[in-house]
Amino acid sequence: MAKALGHSHVRQQGGTHKPVAWTKRMSDHIAAALLIYTVLHIMVTMQAIKGEGGSILPYFGLVLLVGAIIPGCRIFEKRWERLAAGGQSDERLRSLFIRDALYLWVAAIGLPFAVTGVIMALGTLA
Repeated sequence: MAKALGHSHVRQQGGTHKPVAWTKRMSDHIAAALLIYTVLHIMVTMQAIKGEGGSILPYFGLVLLVGAIIPGCRIFEKRWERLAAGGQSDERLRSLFIRDALYLWVAAIGLPFAVTGVIMALGTLA
């Protein structure tokens, strides 16, 4: 887990030290978080649909938010391409990586529940 969060800023490979590819590491986190987000969103929405009669709002929320998260992930990935090319120190990139990975995973796990809850609340108002 420490390695995944960037606690080791230099990897050892075959006796030589190789700098961490922060962009690739963040890209891997983004890909995994996108998968988890999508699966959770589908599971939570389908559970909400079971409890509802015939409302179309949960389906709309599912399609909208699974489609909307992809451009957001791409923007996040481009940010890391700029950060890595910016010549910042590994220590600074490591602290940014830990913070951004935390934000990413909180959003990937929390958004499906929050959004489905809001959509279901709107469905009861309609």
